[in-house]
Amino acid sequence: MNHSTDPPEPANILLIDDLPNNLRLLSSLLTKQGYKVRSVINGAMGLKAARAKPPDLILLDINMPDLNGYQVCEQLKQTEVTQDIPVIFLSALDDVIDKVKAFRVGGSDYITKPFQIEEVIVRVQNQLQLRQAQKMLAEQNIILEQEICDRTKIQASLEEREIELQQQTERLEAALTKIQNTQLQLVQSEKMASLGQLVAGIAHEINNPVSFIYGNVHYVNDYLDNLVDTIKIYQKSYPEPTEEIKAFTEEIDLDFVIDDLKTMIGSMENGVERIHGIVLGLRTFSRLDEAAIKSVDLHEGIESTLLIVQHRLQETRDRPPIQVVKHYGELPKVTCYSGQIHQVFLHLIENAIDAIEDKPLGYWTSADAIPTLEISTKLMNDHEVQICFKDNGVGIEDDIKTQIFNPFFTTKSVGKGSGLGLSICYKIIVEEHQGELSYSRLPDGGSQFMLQIPVHCKETM
Repeated sequence: MNHSTDPPEPANILLIDDLPNNLRLLSSLLTKQGYKVRSVINGAMGLKAARAKPPDLILLDINMPDLNGYQVCEQLKQTEVTQDIPVIFLSALDDVIDKVKAFRVGGSDYITKPFQIEEVIVRVQNQLQLRQAQKMLAEQNIILEQEICDRTKIQASLEEREIELQQQTERLEAALTKIQNTQLQLVQSEKMASLGQLVAGIAHEINNPVSFIYGNVHYVNDYLDNLVDTIKIYQKSYPEPTEEIKAFTEEIDLDFVIDDLKTMIGSMENGVERIHGIVLGLRTFSRLDEAAIKSVDLHEGIESTLLIVQHRLQETRDRPPIQVVKHYGELPKVTCYSGQIHQVFLHLIENAIDAIEDKPLGYWTSADAIPTLEISTKLMNDHEVQICFKDNGVGIEDDIKTQIFNPFFTTKSVGKGSGLGLSICYKIIVEEHQGELSYSRLPDGGSQFMLQIPVHCKETM
């Protein structure tokens, strides 16, 4: 192997952005870090510059005239000389759909404007290290193939060399996998954090007026009882009312009004208690971004998640409402990362709903065809709990079920699934909670996802 003593060439970075101020800022920032920087102001010029002298990394804006960032990235990935260049998107678009689209067209990372300088530097370093690791891996593979061909000539030394190259390859592949998992977790964490903030905001806005009603409706009921008692005392004291009072009470049907008013107050009490429960469920679910490990009630987590997806369980024009069947066992509180476990519940329940909705059009019109989501829990032994999610949707074919936990693999149509959900679920259950997550196809064609986690999970973060 050639061990050169010459210092490595500084990385070459291409900036593509139609805003001169952004180009000046990024160019100055990256030049100070020791990189060679070229800047262009539109997508067409960026493509020409990349093909004429391929850079080590491209920072690409999305909203540009003529060719937008997505189109530029697609053309880069279709050209052999530029297809392996990592692309970091820089954009003010912070919707999850925009980020997923960026990864689908071949982006390696995504930075949301306005960006932090430290974040740009770290992510640029991350992609350049990944690029270098990929180049080294390719070079090692070429060397390995050549040395295998010469096995008969240098058999003894080759065996030792193969071991060394294999170890290097394994280390590089491990580094590549780690970086890919980091990207995967970044997209998902941003999505779930946004959802948690939205739910927390809604719960906060609803809580104040509901708390006022909830705290006063009981007094209103007591005041109503007092007023009714006062009317009855008057009726006893003055058994012969005036003609005016008699006519008015007959006109409004006083007895009916008193009875109906009591019924209405009772309904209002039930309704406000229901809303109060919903607010508590929203506040429970909004703790998605909690990183600390803590003791939680898993049933409470499932219920708060069902509350979040309640609108998707309701009847649509293509199917009746989805029936949720619960078989809850006696579970102790589980020590875990509650925010992560809520993510798993949300993904598996939404996957079940998607599978039900993917049934052929008209399937649910039959009287005995009832869309069903079944959730069961039980304590397996003194130190492990099991949770099953079953549905009677379309299911997953046996020939691809081994791939469903792979990052970015999805059976859903373009734009509907990102392939992130089940991979994140597997990482959370298996890697973060030392548990198990498995899939099986049910006899009726539906799906079952079964997860098992320890009652006392060890802290990994």
